[in-house]
Amino acid sequence: MVEPELVVLAEIRRIVTQELEWKGPVEPAHHLTRDLQLDSLGLTVLAVELENRFRIRLSMEDSVGVNTVADLIHLVASRLTGASHESYAESSP
Repeated sequence: MVEPELVVLAEIRRIVTQELEWKGPVEPAHHLTRDLQLDSLGLTVLAVELENRFRIRLSMEDSVGVNTVADLIHLVASRLTGASHESYAESSP
């Protein structure tokens, strides 16, 4: 994993263990609902916390195909890359 993905993984682990009180490990291969037992409320909390932490937007359309922690890492990391490019474009003359 590259740096942004490691940061995203660390934040997902923090949210799942501290905010959602999951007691087990959180690994990229884990399925969000089966392995981590996240229900719709847990998934919403996770998404909102990630949006707030990284200042990105995640839509319902984004969640299609996001089943594992690795899928979520990839989605958030891609938004971070896009957000940094957008910020640069907005600040350029």
